[in-house]
Amino acid sequence: MNFGQIENPGEIDFTLPKDHADTKKNLASGNKKSFEVYVGCAKWNKQDLKGFYPRGNKDELTYYATQFNSIELNATFYKTPSSEQVRVWRDKTSKGFKFYPKVNNAISHFGRLSNVEDKVTEFCDAISNFEDRLGISFLQVHDNFKPQDYGRLEKFVKEYPKVIPLAVELRNSEWFSDLTVTDKVFELFRSENTTPIIVDTAGRRDLLHMRLTSPKAFVRYVGANHASDYTRLDDWLERIEQWRAEGLESLHFFVHQNVEKESPLLSAYFIEKLNKRFDLDLKVPKMA
Repeated sequence: MNFGQIENPGEIDFTLPKDHADTKKNLASGNKKSFEVYVGCAKWNKQDLKGFYPRGNKDELTYYATQFNSIELNATFYKTPSSEQVRVWRDKTSKGFKFYPKVNNAISHFGRLSNVEDKVTEFCDAISNFEDRLGISFLQVHDNFKPQDYGRLEKFVKEYPKVIPLAVELRNSEWFSDLTVTDKVFELFRSENTTPIIVDTAGRRDLLHMRLTSPKAFVRYVGANHASDYTRLDDWLERIEQWRAEGLESLHFFVHQNVEKESPLLSAYFIEKLNKRFDLDLKVPKMA
């Protein structure tokens, strides 16, 4: 993942911004007795996750699902899978595993959310075959999708099938530079039960909004293949602990790196810390 990649990550101030005032208010409705946590990588293919799979492993997804409880499914961004393909993926995993499919780029980038009703239906019909393995589908709009396109975003969010959970990642700083615009879009997300995605990457600190609209957090963490990757995760643990005390019910956290082969190592570090801090029993993935 090259989004936000820079040459000198050691020079970046990675301090997490303060929460927006609405975050604490929106967490307050959460059930403090319940806490679901999903941590995964962005891919399962051996070419990217070098050194993760045991020698002789013949099915990458089947093995991956024994080590993690979730996967950010970027393959669906490039091609809407058939229902049959979704069922194949589903059946390679066990109960409790979740897929987080990215909305197809024919909808988000080429169609720019306009006149895409048929494509949305096709996409949602396909991913519904994940059944109990479906986590949250997520829309990542183009970098040049700006507040002037708000009408398209509003229509899409309101018309997206409510039986399919949805999260949205905004990638243009103009969504966050004008408070009126920001408040408007986050109120849309809150009212439509849509989860705003938080992106933490070195070169795009302008997108790190730290604003939750419900007792649910969806974080896409992008490491820089640098020693700071681990201290940044420690900072996230502190923030998650704060959110948990305020009512956070579910955490959906996906670990990327500019060079993806180290993602399982970072994930293992993070999961082990989560287990200790929150008395969880998540599987700690092992490197082969």
